[in-house]
Amino acid sequence: MRVLVVGAGATGGYFGARLAEAGRDVTFLVRPRRAEVLAAEGLVVKSPVGDIHIPAPKTVIAADLAAGRGDGFDLVLLSCKAYDLDGAIADVAPAVGEATAVLPILNGMRHLDALDAAFGPGRVLGGSCAIVSTLGPAGEIRQMNDLHTLTYGERDGSRTPRILAVEALMEGVRFQPRLSETIVLEMWEKWVFLATLAGSTCLMRATIGDIVGAPGGLAFVNGLYDECIAIASAAGRTPREKPVRSGRGILTAEGSAFTASMLRDIENGARIEADHIVGDLIARAADPAACPLLGQAYTHLNAYERRRARAKA
Repeated sequence: MRVLVVGAGATGGYFGARLAEAGRDVTFLVRPRRAEVLAAEGLVVKSPVGDIHIPAPKTVIAADLAAGRGDGFDLVLLSCKAYDLDGAIADVAPAVGEATAVLPILNGMRHLDALDAAFGPGRVLGGSCAIVSTLGPAGEIRQMNDLHTLTYGERDGSRTPRILAVEALMEGVRFQPRLSETIVLEMWEKWVFLATLAGSTCLMRATIGDIVGAPGGLAFVNGLYDECIAIASAAGRTPREKPVRSGRGILTAEGSAFTASMLRDIENGARIEADHIVGDLIARAADPAACPLLGQAYTHLNAYERRRARAKA
């Protein structure tokens, strides 16, 4: 399979590098400046499970795709931030042909609506990932721990020839891939967990351990998680008992230093995915008034975004 990875950042760049390391045919869709860096320095990954240096990764820029150069891709791996999705769709559209499958690994669900509208639901797979990584000062990808899973599947749960081809593509790579026949449910399960984590740690500006150790903190986190689960259940995607039990244990662990990456973005004055992760969940609630804790968290996140925009104006 020919694979187009959209971007060469901390997430997509990592999984793309691991695929290239395993000898797969991988091309990175990057901006001109990133293409120059990769041509000069190569693609570098620093990782506790093994460093990578690909001296001359295959790259393409959006203008090349628009001019008809670089088509014929079988799989597009899409891992941008939600607020960059529209631009990513426009950039990658010329590379999406009749037989191309698009594998998004964004959080939440709203991106599926945008991708379906752009490419048709028949081309869009379900996907999810878990990794803690960042870009270093020299443009290298730094994996912070050994967590690196990528889950994928047909959204109707079927085992089609193309998803089996993706499974074959993933064999032997140095991350943890998994074909799921319940990928949409798993995406919902991750979403309600992440909305709870982001909503609570951002609102309180604190770690999970700090929150649950404060008066009323444990009840707040449990209540927020219950609201998110109720929204998923009303949408016909009731999270399973085992993931909920595991998620609640993580979200209420005493002394935990766990926070959402969204909190780190706020602390760095960066853009956040408030609408995609929290706002869209509220929008899917049958009665938004029935999720007051989630609404309070969203008000806080939206206020941050408004203040940030005003400061930059």
